[in-house]
Amino acid sequence: MKNSKPVRITSLVAISSLLAACASMQATGPKAEATLEPRSGSTVSGTVSFQAVGQKIRVEARVAGLTPGEHGFHVHEAGDCSAPDASSAKGHFNPAGRSHGHHGGSDRHAGDMPNLVADSAGRATLSAELDMLSLTEGPGGILKRSVVIHADPDDYKSQPAGNSGKRVACGVINSTAAAAVSRY
Repeated sequence: MKNSKPVRITSLVAISSLLAACASMQATGPKAEATLEPRSGSTVSGTVSFQAVGQKIRVEARVAGLTPGEHGFHVHEAGDCSAPDASSAKGHFNPAGRSHGHHGGSDRHAGDMPNLVADSAGRATLSAELDMLSLTEGPGGILKRSVVIHADPDDYKSQPAGNSGKRVACGVINSTAAAAVSRY
């Protein structure tokens, strides 16, 4: 037992170093955020953040006011949520002209993301790392586009948009300063 103190200190130093390395990996890339506003008569609200992590984008959503169950969740072409039904956001973000599909597949829209799953109180959270997205403006980027939540689940196969029903929330994706503190 005499030598247990140096082992504990060494272990604590190793754990601290590992935690510091993980924390620095999370905050290295550009960030963006969308504030969700209700559409189609819903009460849905929340935020969606986007963070570059290596070659992928980490998407984190915090949403309230949903009906319990699954809801389609996509990046849409236009950064315009002004229509009462969010139709002004246009279709799914699809710069490669592919068919709609599962967010984990290679043949899909770039804007196809996992369904949100709301609990019995209508709250949903999501954290996923996705490819095919870029935190830039222009033809291949998602800045100044919109993120939309739908009333029904995305079936990941129906064309052109997964049969996910009306649009119940919409928010424009805007760049945030890398040093900004998240609102959640």
